[in-house]
Amino acid sequence: PNMTLIVLCIFQLHSNMDKGDGSVKYVLTGEGAGTLFLIDEKSGDIHATKRLDREEKAMYTLIAKVLDRNTNAELEPDTEFNIKIHDINDNAPKFAREIYFASVPEMSEVGTSVVTVTATDADDQTYGNSARLVYSILQGQPYFSVDSENGKPKSISLSYRTENYQVVIQAKDMAGQMGGLSGTTTVSITLSDVNDSPPRFANHSFRVTAVESTEIGGAIGHIKADDPDVGRNAEMEYSIVGGHDIFNIITDQTTQEGVILIKKVTTFYARFIHGLQFKDYATVKVTVEDVDEPPVFTRSPYIIEVHEDTAAGSFVGVVSARDPDADNKYSIDRHTDLERLFNIDSVNGTITTLKALDREMSKWHNISVVATEISQFLIVLYLTLKTQIINDFLS
Repeated sequence: PNMTLIVLCIFQLHSNMDKGDGSVKYVLTGEGAGTLFLIDEKSGDIHATKRLDREEKAMYTLIAKVLDRNTNAELEPDTEFNIKIHDINDNAPKFAREIYFASVPEMSEVGTSVVTVTATDADDQTYGNSARLVYSILQGQPYFSVDSENGKPKSISLSYRTENYQVVIQAKDMAGQMGGLSGTTTVSITLSDVNDSPPRFANHSFRVTAVESTEIGGAIGHIKADDPDVGRNAEMEYSIVGGHDIFNIITDQTTQEGVILIKKVTTFYARFIHGLQFKDYATVKVTVEDVDEPPVFTRSPYIIEVHEDTAAGSFVGVVSARDPDADNKYSIDRHTDLERLFNIDSVNGTITTLKALDREMSKWHNISVVATEISQFLIVLYLTLKTQIINDFLS
């Protein structure tokens, strides 16, 4: 008879013909027999030789034979059975795209659908909650929300103050419970403009001047209205309410300005004031800004001789750096003085010893002194220990 076994790693076949005396032999054939599944000929125990992945193959069909060990005669009919791989939650949800693009009109009502995002889970859809997904929004509140069941973001009412929003959506399996696996995607949402702002003149009174020689169709001035909308919603069309028999107005499509034109020849009167000149004055204040200059040491390098019997706290020498912008602060680069044998006065650059010096241990000490203003500049200071003849003689 056919049977279905749910197995993780091992199970056993047993025949009623098996008296336990070793005369029965079990043989396994079918999908994966001898490779994925091995059977103990004597006991009927079936073992899996490696970890089984349900996402690769969810079920195997095998055939068990019960034979007489001595004659190989079949002791009972073949038994066909199925091994169904039990699912575990080992696959995280994955979205169809890493980034989605969508557009929604500004001032949309709450609940307006923006876009549907979809995640899939390779785990068993029919068993447990391993593939039951719950959607949530990680970034984008409070302007957007998401339908937890189908992953469709919902917009709330928005104004056109921001053109683009980056909304991060998460899909989590195990019905959103703790310990579930998750995946994310980004929804780039662009707000499309609606024509909800009227044009406004910055000034309600304009003054233009025309000369009497202006020909018909000649421009005598420009006016401008502003519209917070964009694109076609901000395109202007000007018209003249009064005086349209003498003047006309058209729209400059590049600047969206209204260009006033002469429609009918008329006589203009002008009064000139002879001998009068108009002048205006302005004061220009020039400020000279400082350009930062680095400190410069008076010598590079410094070579200073020090007696080896010099005690701790003794004077070694002085370094000096000039900086026209600001005062300097001196320090020793401790990477070049790991034993901390020397110290330097941060204000005047005086170098002293922190420990007694021994020529037999080291004849030279090369240390770097840093003069700091804004950036740091290094100079190498070479100290040589001068040997006293009497000390060498006594040693």
